[in-house]
This record gives sequence, structure tokens and C-alpha cells, in this order.
Amino acid sequence: MGSGGWSRRRFVGALAGGAAAAGLPACDDAPAPAGPTSPTTPEASVSPSREARRPSGPRPLYIGTYTSVEGGGKGIGLATYDAATGRISGTGTLTGVGDPSYLAIHPDHRTLYAVNEREDGAVTAVRLSDRKVLGSRSTGGAAPCHLSVHPGGRWLFSANYGSGSVAVHPIDTSGALGERTDLVRHSRPAPGPGQEGPHAHQIFTSPDGGHVLAVDLGTDTVYSYRLDEKAGTLTEVAQAQTRPGAGPRHLTFHPGGRYAYLADEVDNTVAVCSYDPASGRVTVGEAQSTGTGSGTNYPAQILVTPNGRYAFLANRGHNSLTRYAVEADGARLRLLDTVPVGGDFPRQIALSPEGTLLFAANQKSGTVTVFRVDEASGALRRTAEPFPSPVAVCALPL
Repeated sequence: MGSGGWSRRRFVGALAGGAAAAGLPACDDAPAPAGPTSPTTPEASVSPSREARRPSGPRPLYIGTYTSVEGGGKGIGLATYDAATGRISGTGTLTGVGDPSYLAIHPDHRTLYAVNEREDGAVTAVRLSDRKVLGSRSTGGAAPCHLSVHPGGRWLFSANYGSGSVAVHPIDTSGALGERTDLVRHSRPAPGPGQEGPHAHQIFTSPDGGHVLAVDLGTDTVYSYRLDEKAGTLTEVAQAQTRPGAGPRHLTFHPGGRYAYLADEVDNTVAVCSYDPASGRVTVGEAQSTGTGSGTNYPAQILVTPNGRYAFLANRGHNSLTRYAVEADGARLRLLDTVPVGGDFPRQIALSPEGTLLFAANQKSGTVTVFRVDEASGALRRTAEPFPSPVAVCALPL
């Protein structure tokens, strides 16, 4: 595996100083995370009951970073946020986890998982009740950049960007990880224009639970797998190619489960995709504008509101969030506008569980910005001041 792809991924543009390193105090007094809430059905109209469902008091927020770069963090950032105001308060740092650039939570909210985005890639489990690191396991590849937990809570998936492979690890009853049960390298199709090999960028379970989907920037492909839930192995069942050179990075589903939206990093586009639950096949639609003009943009991540009416795209080069209206029951995106993100290089965005707040982790400025999401219009309104956090590359609100 050549190091060029990994270096490009981590250091697209120069990091902006280390002034944000003071954002988190040395103490560790964040409240214990709230337990999982019951799932709710996405609603197509404004719902006053959503306000009533919003928990009161401080909510946990975990922040990923790079620990091996100048000005980087010391581990996983610990913070809380106010669900009403969006204000973030730093509460400490969970040390002992190297380069935790992406984070995921177990369905029971008792264990946090982080990738260790290094040449010798690994994934790490952390018990949240006492913030004990439960150990790390090799991903069998280089520079893992994404991970997710199967809805059943027994399997962890990770994507190795540097070596273009995806891995599966078992999760035991304590939340700790076992030895890897599968490793699949994306050996076909051939790499796209300008790519020296595969670059797995995302892996997650489809909303129906029937398939595991992996997005590969290097091969311009979305792979569909079936998971053997006893053995922890993946079997490929379908491939969906984007147009050559698109560089797909991140896929997210509409709440209806039949359509999804693909952010293409290299050619600065998005695409509406259809999904067939029976076969697992994804069909990629026509490329659409991000509304950011002709400059270098590097779209990062796309999200959909819980009511399925709006989508937001993070634009790292343009330092903005694109707002789309979702129409035709998910089958169509209509570009509305772009909103300044209030930071530099928004690497990742996330919605609060109720969908009322949007968090943007801005890598170069070392900040997390927060927006109030208007449920009726999808309008974004900045709340509070940006929260300083060194080399912020992931924000996980619970």
C-alpha cells in the first residue's frame, strides 16, 4: 500500500495551528451517557411532541482527533452540550486511544468505539460507565477511517482507507472486541482515474438490517454484503459503480429506507441512489451540484433530518453546509442554498438524536460549531460560539 492516499486523506490542506488545544480541561467529570431512547417513526410534518421528548440536562458529546500530528489532541475529547442552547462545555480528555479519528456508539450506549487511524490500523473499545479502555484489535489494514456497530450489537465493522479493505470484529457481552473474523479487500473493479488503489471510506448496515454497505473512494464503488451473523463473515452480493473519478465518500439513507444520498469527494457532486432490500443492490443516480461553484471543495458527509424532509452536506473546501429539500418521498434532492459553517474544513457533521441540532467538526480551525435545525424549513441557525477542540475531525452527540 502506498502512503500517498493516506497522506492525502489526513492532510488535505495544512492544519491551522494548535491554539485550540486549550479547549478541554484535564479533568474527567462528564456525566454518564444517557441510555438509549426508544426509536421513533420519522414524521413528515412539524411535531410539537419532539420538543417534549428532548431530554433535559447536559448531554454527552465525544470528539475525535488525531493525536500524532502537531497541535493534535491527547485522546478522545469529552464534553457535554445543552440541547436547548447548543452550548458545548469541555469536561476532559480520555487518553490512551491513539488517533481516534472516527467514533461510534454501541446500541446500548454502554461502549464507545474508535478507529486508530494509523499505518498499523486498529479499533478500540471504551466502557463509558468508568471510561475504561477495554483494549484494541487490529483491523488488518492501514488507516481505518470509519466504523459502525451492527444493530444487533454483536459485530463491529471498520473501513481501512489506506489498504482498501473492510473488517469485522465480534463484540462480547462486556462490549470488548474479539479477534477479527473477516477481512475483505476491494480488489475489483480497478481503481478509478487518479487513484492508485482501493480506499474504503465507510461501512454500515442498511436500514432494513439485511445488508452491509461499504463505500470505496478508490474504486468508485458501493459494495453490498450479506453478514453471516453466526460466523461474522461478509459475502459480496452486489456492486454499484459511480461515474469514473467521482470518488464516493459517504452514503446516508432517507428514513423511508428505499433511497440514499451519496457524497462524492473527488468530483464535488452528490447523487440520489435507490436501494432494493431484497437484493441489497444500490443504483446510483445522476450527479448533482453541491452549490459550491467550481473551486476545490472535497464534500465530506451528507445527513438527512429525522423527518426525511431535508439533507445537509459538509463542504470542506467551501467551508459551508449545503441545504437540500428532499422530495418525492426521498427520490429527489433539490438544492436550496449554502450556509457558512463558521469554521475551517468541516470534516464531519452529525445530528443530535432528536435532529434538532447539527454539529460540525472543523479540522483545520480546531473547532466544533453547532446549528439549530428548523424542523419545518430545514433552516440552519448558528447557536453559541464555536467550541475549541484540537484538530476536531469527528463529533458524536448522544
